Amino acid sequence: MGPNPEQHHHRSTTNVSHKTFKSRHASKGTIKDLSKGRLDKDRWKKNYKSPHQQVMSKIDRRHHARQMRLLKHKEHERTTGIFSGQNAAPRIVAVVPLTEDVEASYAVEKLNSAVDVDSETHLGGSHSVRIDRFKQSIQYVPLVRDLISVLDACRVADYVVFILSSTEEVDSTGEQLLRAIESQGVSSVLTVVQGLEAIEPAKRRPQVLGSLKSFITHFFPSLDKVHSLDSRQECANAMRSLCTSTPKGVHWREDRSWMFVEEIKSSQEDGIRTGHLVLTGVVRGRGMKANRLLQVGDWGYYQVEKIVAAPLPNHKKRKADEMAADEEQRVVLEQPDSDQDDPAELAPEEMTKETDDMAASEAPTERKGVLLDDHHYYSDDESHLPEAPKRVPKGTSTYQSAWFLGDEPDSGSDWEDGPEMKEDIEMGDAALPQDGIEGLDKDAVEPTEAGPSEYLQSEMFEDPSPNEEAEQIAAYRSSRKNEAEEDFEFPDEIELHPNVLARERLARYRGLKSLRTSHWETEEDKPHQPENWNRLLQISDYRAAKGAATREALVGGVKPGTRVAIHLRNAPFSIESSCSSSAPLTAFSLLRHEQKRTVVNYTITLGSEHPTPLKSKDELILQCGPRRLTINPLFSALGNSPNDVHKFDRFLHPGRTAIATFIGPVTWGTVPALFFLRRDRSLPATSDNLNLVATGTCQPPSISRIVTKRIILTGHPYKIHRKLVTIRYMFFNAEDVAWFKALQLWTRRGRSGFIKESLGTHGYFKATFDAKINPQDAVGVSLYKRVWPRESRAFERVGVKGKGKAIEEGEMEGLVAEEV
Repeated sequence: MGPNPEQHHHRSTTNVSHKTFKSRHASKGTIKDLSKGRLDKDRWKKNYKSPHQQVMSKIDRRHHARQMRLLKHKEHERTTGIFSGQNAAPRIVAVVPLTEDVEASYAVEKLNSAVDVDSETHLGGSHSVRIDRFKQSIQYVPLVRDLISVLDACRVADYVVFILSSTEEVDSTGEQLLRAIESQGVSSVLTVVQGLEAIEPAKRRPQVLGSLKSFITHFFPSLDKVHSLDSRQECANAMRSLCTSTPKGVHWREDRSWMFVEEIKSSQEDGIRTGHLVLTGVVRGRGMKANRLLQVGDWGYYQVEKIVAAPLPNHKKRKADEMAADEEQRVVLEQPDSDQDDPAELAPEEMTKETDDMAASEAPTERKGVLLDDHHYYSDDESHLPEAPKRVPKGTSTYQSAWFLGDEPDSGSDWEDGPEMKEDIEMGDAALPQDGIEGLDKDAVEPTEAGPSEYLQSEMFEDPSPNEEAEQIAAYRSSRKNEAEEDFEFPDEIELHPNVLARERLARYRGLKSLRTSHWETEEDKPHQPENWNRLLQISDYRAAKGAATREALVGGVKPGTRVAIHLRNAPFSIESSCSSSAPLTAFSLLRHEQKRTVVNYTITLGSEHPTPLKSKDELILQCGPRRLTINPLFSALGNSPNDVHKFDRFLHPGRTAIATFIGPVTWGTVPALFFLRRDRSLPATSDNLNLVATGTCQPPSISRIVTKRIILTGHPYKIHRKLVTIRYMFFNAEDVAWFKALQLWTRRGRSGFIKESLGTHGYFKATFDAKINPQDAVGVSLYKRVWPRESRAFERVGVKGKGKAIEEGEMEGLVAEEV
């Protein structure tokens, strides 16, 4: 017999440990490294082993598997524990019709009949049923196709059931509902179809189901089935999913305490109203604390007076236990203490009085030139200006340049500017010439305003006649389009009227050598800042403040799953009369400091299907978490910069993303945001008049984030002689040329230069550039001014106005007329 072939086998581990060099004495290299204090670079690799390299015994593997099993079981109990037991919290199910020919009440009756539950369904009102087969309670919230009501119900629902039609397609209203629900965050989703049995012939029914599934998976890809309401078996399967599966929840919602309000009434003693409004419901999410403020729908936030237990009546109890049950209902579970949040939105005036006095006491001084970075050039005190670089022969070092006194002949062939220190800061986006020194041509030598020219003086200059100059300006500017198209093609460019003085029209503007790195002098902005700017909340470390607020909500408070009655302090009784039974009402407990106002930032992405751009400071309706606000945001560029200066965008074009900035309440965490636009500004902000135009996310607030508006003055090269250029149409008098003389000029092809001298009295001037420019190139200069965000306002719609004040339709018409 031949020898047995060698059998192939794998090593027990993937780590191959070679024999180390064993020396009786340390080597010279080791002694040298130890004397220098060096540490082994790979020292951490010697003790680290990946899970594949760790050889665990059989007992260790069993222990590890048991620990993982216990952890998963504990997490499952935490998420489903509130649904277990006779008096457990009901599963909230929002039923949303997507077409006109389907009804939520019909779908609820079909689902209940599949599990032998008889209940009357009233459209627009929530009701609870007990499913004995699965030992669960379900609270249905049947809805109509009202945008605000659907969003309110879906943000507190454990399950959302969409109803599709077998004969009609989902229209624009249904698609907007789907996009809004998906964008705000939604828990588990089910889909049912109504009227499938009416499809004839029967062989077309699978094709219809496939088409509906393809449509709904475009919005919710995890859905794998569309249930038919005409089939009792499929309705039973849908009910099994509602009663036995674990809702996935919404991330931003689970960080807070919230509840679906089942009943709202005023507290009474001996038939007399007390000063409290009482909300009854089941606590969900985190523990409900009396020290935190409570946001009630769109009526605003209020302080909590007390939280009282409100268990459901148990009809199986004996009569002897009725008195004990009444006492149990009056048990106070939580009361506020000295740590209760103050509803004030701004800091007290006494804290900012000294700062305001200091800002008011600063008197403006006489200036002779525009502000460039942090200096007013061409003023009386010019000690801060750098020395003019010398003209030295090419190849001269810094040491050798000290021996040249700067009085050499101005021949220009063998001479160059002295060496300068330049720092390159890497940024994510490519810089443009109008952004400053980063966007200019790096190969060319940067000139300075103080450097002498290498060209001879040109011949005498004569101003053109007024009529001739007016005709030339009109012909030069005749190619402009409408405002939005002009902003898209020529962003930030403006045109000055020949009779307007630029130094007065642009008095608040300044120059920046670099938009990304130049220091922004804030002292110049204090006279123009909003009245309550110093009273806004200032957050020095957002991550630490957010972590402290969210960790505080993890412990304490009324346990989730408890049915309670919350007594509100100073809440108007008009909420009780204005609250409609068809509109769901929700209550969210705000985290600490979330009622305070500061400068908040949101990313905003305008949908590509939107027909027109959005203009900055136009009115939008914002929904972020449990709140809705009316805002007039400033749009600015995305990204971070070392100086925290960001360019203001006049328009947000379709398909683009920007940062929306305004003054509003703080929201901790990355909470999704929806932006709505009124279709008709002459009508109130009802659900039919709101159009979802953009989505976004809450970003860290910052009062030090500077939004700066940039304008670009452009000129036309009139005469070009090598590097010496005569420019016109940028200014229209010699005084303006002298005022803006310190600013750096640039061209779209990356050339840079400075104003040399003024020509005549009509704003013509000479400029020197670092290289010869193209005759078709435009010369520009960038100016910047800080713009301040505007205050947000509480969202107002018919029947609701802020802190519980109702708006009648006639009052709303008056408000709209006054606004227009």
